[in-house]
Amino acid sequence: MSDWMPEAGSPPVSTSDEPVGREPAAAAPSFEPAGPAPLGVVRTPTGHAAVDARLERLADADHLPADGHIEVYEDVHRGLRAELTSLDARPDAAPGPVPTPSQRPHRTHDTRHDNRS
Repeated sequence: MSDWMPEAGSPPVSTSDEPVGREPAAAAPSFEPAGPAPLGVVRTPTGHAAVDARLERLADADHLPADGHIEVYEDVHRGLRAELTSLDARPDAAPGPVPTPSQRPHRTHDTRHDNRS
């Protein structure tokens, strides 16, 4: 490399790296869409295995083009909604025998006519 600079108004001097009489070639712009790339979003485990599995499914979107993300998001949304709905469901009562009148406990004495003043 040389410290020599041309004087103002003199034509540019080409070096061995540049073709003579041409401007340096600029990189041609690419009009192709960029490929899928991970977003780098950290998914923190919740401690609930079913929810964590749904959240891990979001990583599948990292390998898809943008128009494929919606399918993954909708699937995760359905799964999370089902998990939340299951939290509201009450467990079924255990089936057992229905007591009959003869199985009801009876009182030791009748208090219907016990009128004390």
